[in-house]
Amino acid sequence: MTDAHNPKMDAHPAGNTEKDPSDWVSGDDAMTGAQASYLKTLSEEMDAPDAFEEGLTKAEASRRIDELKGRQKSNA
Repeated sequence: MTDAHNPKMDAHPAGNTEKDPSDWVSGDDAMTGAQASYLKTLSEEMDAPDAFEEGLTKAEASRRIDELKGRQKSNA
């Protein structure tokens, strides 16, 4: 067996899972069904109906979801 480096064992792995939505290759694609559903639910829960809009891009939907989740935490 070799002593190859195992990134799963790193205490602080490289952070490539968090990427700014404006840097996404597919950020200009239409939001996914899951994003639409989640954004709609959050917008209703937070009494922010203007946050949900048909025709958003993946990046726009992600930013709005993050904003609403931030509000949710501050209201908790």
